[in-house]
Amino acid sequence: MQRLKGFREFFPEPLPPGQEWSCDLRQHIQDCWRRTARRYGFREYDGPPLEPLELYTAKSGDEIVGQLFNFEDKGKDAVALRPEMTPTVARMVAATERAYRKPIKWFSMPQLFRYEMPQKGRLREHYQLNCDLFGETDPGADAEVIALMIDVLRSLGLGEEDFVIRLSSRKAWQEFFEREGGKVEAAYAFFQAVDKMERDDAETFARRLEPTGIRPEAVRAFVSEGKPTVELQGILDNLTARGLGGYVRLDYGVIRGLAYYTGVVFEAFDRKGEFRAIAGGGRYDGLVEMLSGGKVRMPALGFGMGDVVLALLLRERGLVPSFESTIDVVVLVEDETLRGESLGLVQRLREAGRAVDYTLTPLKADKQFKRALELGAGHWARLERGEDGGLVVRVKDLKTRVERVGKPGEEPALLAE
Repeated sequence: MQRLKGFREFFPEPLPPGQEWSCDLRQHIQDCWRRTARRYGFREYDGPPLEPLELYTAKSGDEIVGQLFNFEDKGKDAVALRPEMTPTVARMVAATERAYRKPIKWFSMPQLFRYEMPQKGRLREHYQLNCDLFGETDPGADAEVIALMIDVLRSLGLGEEDFVIRLSSRKAWQEFFEREGGKVEAAYAFFQAVDKMERDDAETFARRLEPTGIRPEAVRAFVSEGKPTVELQGILDNLTARGLGGYVRLDYGVIRGLAYYTGVVFEAFDRKGEFRAIAGGGRYDGLVEMLSGGKVRMPALGFGMGDVVLALLLRERGLVPSFESTIDVVVLVEDETLRGESLGLVQRLREAGRAVDYTLTPLKADKQFKRALELGAGHWARLERGEDGGLVVRVKDLKTRVERVGKPGEEPALLAE
């Protein structure tokens, strides 16, 4: 039996031959995500992995169905595995916003699913950090979320030479579209064309723009001029004041394809241009109102950062840490008449917070010691009889080779550095 195409298996380090997805690396990434988000005052939430299909078609149209894992459940309801988290959190906030002080700052780390062709940096499932801020319209909120994105990447060892945040504005593009006489009914097609501009050749780009009434030359001139709006300049100044200005540049080539974005948008890319976007997000001030049926008006913005491109980038930059053994102590059972007492020693050490392993069945002492070395344990410990017939605990530091001897219950002192 083989795993499904586009899905991953995560193995403990060291990875078996032919395997590339490390559970230890996944945990490292998620630890950095969670730690950094909490430093910014964001609180963790989660939602259901299975949602009504309507949650996604309501904002993106029926065309999104081809990208989803969707089906009719046993209750004859149309459902889908979540492809993104923003609609879920917008719905949750709309239902409960009166219970929380504003601004609401939440994060989650869901597993997401999309039915699409697997390729480098994009699979049919991935884990993603989502950070969202609700209830604030000031550009300072946009700067705060972008600063969080930067610091998440820095927490993983990436620096200014490794990535850049490309900052743009859907509002600025909308004003351009109206100024250039774009056809109102073709606005969505225009945004989609600009979103694909960097990947398309000149002929394809011109063909996409033709129904919109906008000339390709005007679009390229707008991107080339790169004049910041007052809003975008305020965000750039805010980030510069934090010492983070070198991580961000204005780039109207970014527009984000999702229809619900309404204002500032941004994406993180590696400086060498070897990978897909590392992360992306923006402001979606109308989504909560739409999902609440007009009952709740709530400005919002956020970003998502997937683990697939991030893991590839960390490996390419040599930033994957060495995942050493998590075993602190191996308890050797050299005298089988003391196995019961040794189990007591194992339990005391574990209750004291130590990671402990031992042989489940009788094994020669040299093989137990070899196993301790293979596990990369910091210490071994064993019980033995003293000259008076009482029990003593002997502990050895496998790095310094220092041995200490004491009575049962004195293990914390014996293991102290």
